[in-house]
Amino acid sequence: MRRVTGAALGIVVLGALVAPPAQARPQVRPQVEKKPVAEGYGGAVATVDLEASKVALGVLKDGGNAMDAAVAGAAALGVTEPYSAGLAGGGFIVYYDSRSRRVVTIDGRETAPAAMAPTTFEGIPFDQAVTSGLSVGVPGSVAQWDLALRRFGTISLKKALKPSVDLARRGFPVDQTFYDQTAANAARFADFTSTAALYLPGGAPPPVGSTFRNPDLARTYQELADRGPSWLYGGKLGQEIVATVKTPPVTPGSARNVRPGLMEVSDLRAYRALTPEPTKVRWNGLDVYGMAPPSSGGSTVGEALNILENVGPVGLSEYLDASRLAFADRNAYVGDPKFVDVPLKQLLSEGFAKERSCLIGDTALPHPAAPGQPDGVYGPCATPAPAPESKEQQPEGPETTHLVVSDRWGNVAAYNITIEQTGGSGIVVPGRGILLNNELTDFTFGPAPNDPNLPAPGKRPRSSMAPTIVLKDGRPLLAVGSPGGATIITTVLQILLNRFTFGMSLPDALAAPRASQRNIAATQAEQAFIDRYGAELTAKGHTFAPTPEIGAATALEFLRHGKVQAVAEPTRRGGGSALVVR
Repeated sequence: MRRVTGAALGIVVLGALVAPPAQARPQVRPQVEKKPVAEGYGGAVATVDLEASKVALGVLKDGGNAMDAAVAGAAALGVTEPYSAGLAGGGFIVYYDSRSRRVVTIDGRETAPAAMAPTTFEGIPFDQAVTSGLSVGVPGSVAQWDLALRRFGTISLKKALKPSVDLARRGFPVDQTFYDQTAANAARFADFTSTAALYLPGGAPPPVGSTFRNPDLARTYQELADRGPSWLYGGKLGQEIVATVKTPPVTPGSARNVRPGLMEVSDLRAYRALTPEPTKVRWNGLDVYGMAPPSSGGSTVGEALNILENVGPVGLSEYLDASRLAFADRNAYVGDPKFVDVPLKQLLSEGFAKERSCLIGDTALPHPAAPGQPDGVYGPCATPAPAPESKEQQPEGPETTHLVVSDRWGNVAAYNITIEQTGGSGIVVPGRGILLNNELTDFTFGPAPNDPNLPAPGKRPRSSMAPTIVLKDGRPLLAVGSPGGATIITTVLQILLNRFTFGMSLPDALAAPRASQRNIAATQAEQAFIDRYGAELTAKGHTFAPTPEIGAATALEFLRHGKVQAVAEPTRRGGGSALVVR
């Protein structure tokens, strides 16, 4: 609560004595502005969206903790960022619990239906797989919200959802980003009656400045709040989702080949959110915690940091090469640990990092880098295995979203939420206002013998989400994460280097131009990065492919004397929103 001074209290009491109750003026709350940086006390939040940040901040101001605010903020992003988040998606939470002084994680990743096989996607073009019922994974967000609140929260799921019920009902102003994302998906949205009715009113995207309302989503959230998670995991909402997956509401006359999905109500009943141990590496005197497989975020960020710990001095060329090596190992070894033997301990070991760092020199590594041998037997500099045949990779877009929250007790949440592609599968559940995910396209499309990320019944596809919490001397120092497909990993890695190796402030570390090397032929880079560093890095053998934008990060840092700095993007994805309690 905001403190009231004695003088102010006297004025309030005097006013109450003078003015009769019937004439008392309602309290007017000051208008909150969208700003990318905020500093203060008592808790902080940063998201890509002002309305979602306000929801999370409201929970903190009402006495909730960081987990309460993270869940409420994620639900709000399902309203205002529906092409990136929602209750029919999934995600990963990395959480510092101040009571136990431990970092914990909650895995809400979607799963494959029991009927899915390793060959399910073989021969299907990627774009056709995305816009289909076949791509829809068993949603994990609601189970994750429920588990997170029961274990670490202080409020019920019903209370956490209430602000989003109100937000969906009253609506929010359409900004340029929402318009552009709708327009980019308009062709496939038009091919589903329920999606077109919601997102293409009158046959076109809602104009910038108009108010977008989703009354169906408001009713869905309200009923979920009243009935609880079982309404989705086996109840009527689950049955409606399965019916939509198996028989997508294709617009009559559409020429799109929309494949039906494989999900059954039994798949929903079988779903569970998980609590794996976080990844951890010691880097520059800091403890960096991330998300374990099936996310590749913690392992790949951690391995790259370990490699760089053995390289000196570290510059941008070394950053790109360490990322290339870590991605070679990610692609070779990381998948759902319930289905494949992921050598996580060795991937994050000091011996393996030293062996991999030997390959980094004064000139760029050749493409593609071969994976290493994380077998526990390491020499001074191992000869790499033959490089695998380089496969054309799908382009990475701005999909997914991320939020960070801290509270007055010192709890911290870093939370990546997603429905995969921007716009997910493109299919809205009729009468429910929710977009279905296309997470199953994160599996490898075969044939690919020995690939750790091939589909399987009940398997979780490999993810690149990398919510990250950094501790110093056992206390939270920084939390960070980003959207952006596989560029999430390089965005988080580059921000950590910007902040702690290159000495930037956190706002500058987020705003700096980005490049993403993921063991691909040409490093994907923003034009500002190429303009500033391209000549120097090209002279070392690096090549670049320009891209408009990489990531849309959110972060927070604990400053001195309890002050927290919350930071969002100043311009990427329209700029984000950072707020503090006071």
